[in-house]
Amino acid sequence: MELSLATRAVAEHAVLEVGGEVDVYTAPRLRERLNELIDGGARSIVVDLNRVDFLDSTGLGVLVGAHRRLRPLGGRCALACDKEPLLKIFRITALDQVFPLYPSVEAATDSSGPAA
Repeated sequence: MELSLATRAVAEHAVLEVGGEVDVYTAPRLRERLNELIDGGARSIVVDLNRVDFLDSTGLGVLVGAHRRLRPLGGRCALACDKEPLLKIFRITALDQVFPLYPSVEAATDSSGPAA
């Protein structure tokens, strides 16, 4: 399956909508787009995973890499995801302790709302 990437701004957040499969073949495109956002000055990135059908360890590594780049810049990378299979991956790998997880982009961009 193909990977789709679309970027939009919501208030002070850069939202990266990801669709399809994030694996060893498509993860470099995701890494490139996240790096473009960070290099372009984005400091609050919400990665919308609600249209992702598959996410492997390479994809997780790309997300962790973006988190590591943003942290020293005072930034953050939040994830919007309501798919239980993906949420299970984040729990098993303890990455739910690293990334703020929200059920939707709206919840992630609402600064008053708690993480899921």
